[in-house]
Order: sequence, then C-alpha cells, then structure tokens
Amino acid sequence: MDKFIAHILVVDDDDGIRSLVKRYLNDNNFLVTTADSAENASEKIKIVKFDLIVLDIMMPGKNGLEFIQDHKKKMDTPVILLTAKGEASERVQGLEIGADDYLPKPFDPKELVLRIKNILDKTIKIKQKRIIEFESVKIDLNKLLIIKSGKEFKINNTEKIILEKMINTPGKTFSREHIGQLIELDKERSIDVIITRLRKKIEIDPKNPKFLQTIRGAGYVLWIE
Repeated sequence: MDKFIAHILVVDDDDGIRSLVKRYLNDNNFLVTTADSAENASEKIKIVKFDLIVLDIMMPGKNGLEFIQDHKKKMDTPVILLTAKGEASERVQGLEIGADDYLPKPFDPKELVLRIKNILDKTIKIKQKRIIEFESVKIDLNKLLIIKSGKEFKINNTEKIILEKMINTPGKTFSREHIGQLIELDKERSIDVIITRLRKKIEIDPKNPKFLQTIRGAGYVLWIE
C-alpha cells in the first residue's frame, strides 16, 4: 500500500493500546486518528470519512456495541472489534449487528495489520463493482440502467440502493426489515412492490424469478454467480 492510503480510527479507552496500535499502523503506512471513548469517536466520524475503525468493546460510558448500533446503518465503514478474553457472546453480538471482524486481547499488532489489509482489499474490490453482467442481463449502477435482452430499463435511487447492497454481497438474504432500513421505508407491502418492480426489469420471467428470489420467511436474495 502507498503511504497513508487508508485512514484508520482507533477507539480504545486504554492509552497504552491506542499508542501501540497507532505507532504500529503508522509504521505500516496508515494514517491514524485515535479516540478514547465511543462519544469522542462519534464526534470524529461526523468530520472525517474513515476507511476503517478499530473499536474496543468494553469502554466507560457508551460501549463499542452501542457505538455500532448508533452508527452502522448510517455509514459503510468496516469495523474490527477488540475484545477482552471471555467476551465470546459480545463478539458474536458485534458480528451480528454489523462488525466485520474481531481480535481478542492481548493481540499481535502484526495480525491486526493483516486483518486491516484484508478487509480494505475486499472493500476496494466491492467499491469497484458497479457494473455486472449475468446471462442476458447487465446492471450498470453508474448509468442507473438495467439492460435486459437489449432493452433498457432505468433504475431509480431506491432501486439503486437495494441493488448496490445486493450486488456487493451476492448470496446474502436481506429481510424486509433490513431493506426498509436501507431505503428508510417501514412498510413491508411497499418493499414487496419495489422488489416486484425490480424483477420486471431483471428477470426474463418475473413471475418465476431466477435471480432475485424470495427466501420464505427470511426475505430476498440476489443470485448472480
């Protein structure tokens, strides 16, 4: 990586850990900002768009899990949790609510750097995935178009948000609640209407969807691989 290509926010109430992580990440050509609390971190992310957040779970005041719950829906920044020994349930909860990885304390700084690089590499690839083609369908999020069998269909902003998330997590099932959070809509019937409209643009036979499928009792999934 080029020097300071990624800007990392390190959030931990322990001065020693913050200093250690900052020094090691600086030595590996990352730009680093630190925060000693979730509240402090919340103020910093209002000002700076970070590429990744290294976040301790157990901190005075608001903890790391509460920080994720407050902000993950509003930001797409990857999060690595730092967890104390014996916090298995917190690790699982953190992953369930949106953390991307975790590292138990005490940890080897070299391992933290490797995990950061792996996540950033995946993030870069995802950000580049704006145009996909499968069978006779092409989705171009840059031009807001779906081209199916030579015919063009425009994508509105709501459809773009849903497709962008699904395209970059192929095979993942999205509940109606999750889709509603993405597009700030809480009416399940309205979400079903949006999916039906998307199927008409994507599917060869919208009544028998092959790509944008319903998972009974769970939600919707886009199969494109």
